[in-house]
Amino acid sequence: MHHQLSNTNIKHSHVLLTPSEVKSRLPLTKSAEQTVLKYREEIQNILDFQDRRKFIVVGPCSIHDPKAALEYSQKLKALSERVQDKLLLIMRVYFEKPRTTVGWKGLINDPDMDDSFHVENGILIARQLLLEITELGLPTGTEALDPIIPQYISELITWSAIGARTTESQTHREMSSGLSMPVGFKNGTDGNIQVALNALQSAKNPHHFLGINHKGQVSVFQTRGNAYGHVILRGGNQPNFDPVNVQQVEDKLKEANLPPRIVIDCSHGNTNKNYKLQAAVLENVIQQIVDGNTSIVGMMLESNLYEGNQPMTGTKEELQYGVSVTDKCISWEETEKIILAAYEKL
Repeated sequence: MHHQLSNTNIKHSHVLLTPSEVKSRLPLTKSAEQTVLKYREEIQNILDFQDRRKFIVVGPCSIHDPKAALEYSQKLKALSERVQDKLLLIMRVYFEKPRTTVGWKGLINDPDMDDSFHVENGILIARQLLLEITELGLPTGTEALDPIIPQYISELITWSAIGARTTESQTHREMSSGLSMPVGFKNGTDGNIQVALNALQSAKNPHHFLGINHKGQVSVFQTRGNAYGHVILRGGNQPNFDPVNVQQVEDKLKEANLPPRIVIDCSHGNTNKNYKLQAAVLENVIQQIVDGNTSIVGMMLESNLYEGNQPMTGTKEELQYGVSVTDKCISWEETEKIILAAYEKL
């Protein structure tokens, strides 16, 4: 009998709102649209080496509290105006968290942080927050993890990353080839650079892949290929932000006929998971730029209102305000200090 053959491990399913239904509830505003268009073009100009500024993707490891995220974005907007002639600040707005085994999967998947998985609410909360941040006039960056989610929020995203665990995935390479914004590919968790180079080659080419359209119908998409891919060095078994590693990656990009565009993630393997070392990594990278490096186009920082992180042991209401629930982050005060120092040095 057919019911013994399919969905044997599925307990339950329910139909989500379609992307067009979500967008009719939370429509794109004119000011948000202008912000995203403006900053996508500016990032493309940086990646084309027509704009000599650098970009910094900075913000919480993951978003769990929209109120704290909005407060952070207001501070970041004020800082961005102070440094805008040398640095383009992009707010890190990460809603989906890839897990090595299990754990909280992010605001979209589990907005109530209690394994209730109200995904529909998560999508609406995420879209509302992105609207508010872009209406402030701030660009946003996120990790593209689930291939269906971009249909709900992608026109509010200025820059995307493909994480170390998914850079090797054909699905994510195909999706990236169709995304409307520049995409950075991280090296593998062990530090393998080749997987990111392969991903760049793949994503710049046209693909056909399955997804959902705005009406929620399963569709075959044909892509043009994404001309604005770049590699993100995030360290691995050891850091890889130093001049020697950067030069080697630059040479490999040129050998592969790829533009020499490198972003340095100042966290993760580049700090051996010690968040307090982010300042030192950023300082080193800025010095490389001052010393004449042209391939480094941007940097990434994990930062929150307050430093460190906290375990998710009680209810959402018991959590400390403005403190990460995933990776440890530097505080806002330190973020402002090190970005201003980078600006002065440039």
